[in-house]
Amino acid sequence: MEYLEFELPIKELEDQLQKCQIIGEESNVDVSETCVQIQKKLDIAKKDIYKNLTPWQRVQLSRHPDRPYTLDYINAICGDSFLELHGDRNFKDDKAMIGGLGKIGDQSFMFIGQQKGYNTKTRQYRNFGMANPEGYRKALRLMKSAEKFGIPVVSLIDTPGAYPGFEAEERGQGEAIARNILEMTRLKVPIITIIIGEGASGGALGIGVGDKVLMLENTWYSVISPESCSSILWRSWEYKEQAAEALKLTAKDMKRMKLVDEIVKEPLGGAHKDRQQTFTTVSNKIMKSYNEFKNLSPKELVGQRMEKYSQMGVFNG
Repeated sequence: MEYLEFELPIKELEDQLQKCQIIGEESNVDVSETCVQIQKKLDIAKKDIYKNLTPWQRVQLSRHPDRPYTLDYINAICGDSFLELHGDRNFKDDKAMIGGLGKIGDQSFMFIGQQKGYNTKTRQYRNFGMANPEGYRKALRLMKSAEKFGIPVVSLIDTPGAYPGFEAEERGQGEAIARNILEMTRLKVPIITIIIGEGASGGALGIGVGDKVLMLENTWYSVISPESCSSILWRSWEYKEQAAEALKLTAKDMKRMKLVDEIVKEPLGGAHKDRQQTFTTVSNKIMKSYNEFKNLSPKELVGQRMEKYSQMGVFNG
């Protein structure tokens, strides 16, 4: 178990509790009362820390190495029914963007999302979850296939941004993202979008349009990362905490500004603390959201979606 800096008081208490339990098991000393007291302190510490997280601490939680990624959600929710599909039929298969068909119960969905790696080797293989233009074109191809067969789309967002490399720009990174945004606004099947980790810049927007946009409690969604914002405004990464506060990137901020529709509650301490509970919650939210839109005609669906996005950014002084 890895601990973030602000979680160190929890680590100390958990270590104390573990040592206390070991003493009780290896000796005749009754330490049950001491263990109960430590457990109470631990429960209070967890509530105090996790209920008062700063925006920067939520950014840190969204990047936690133990946090589940897109394929973890898909495999847990769909089981053996998931069939991954590859390639954009133009250049190559982008490993940072995954997609395919899967079922929740008897209902089929087209799942797409960015995939990060678990160690150095897989992070390089997945390009740290940063898709190239062919990744967005693959996503669009799969969404168009879903539209053709009347299959709803589920988009799982977790990326530090689209890949900013020279070769990505050569192949039309901006055009690929813009094309996806345009096509998603008029896709004739329900789109359920869920931010499960980092939601940075155009990299997130490229698969971010949805009839229902859900955001997990300890995730962020912004035009730029706090570090990059800090380096631009203050010429240093030292002000990333201030940048996170100013960017208004948390789920509560997004919900208040009506840029997302619903906040999905996570287990205390983050999605990684109880993966199964998180997977069950997300699965239920997908089905609940789908049931809201499944009876709408394509015209009604697209009309509502266009109206929803047209209202964003409207300010009444």
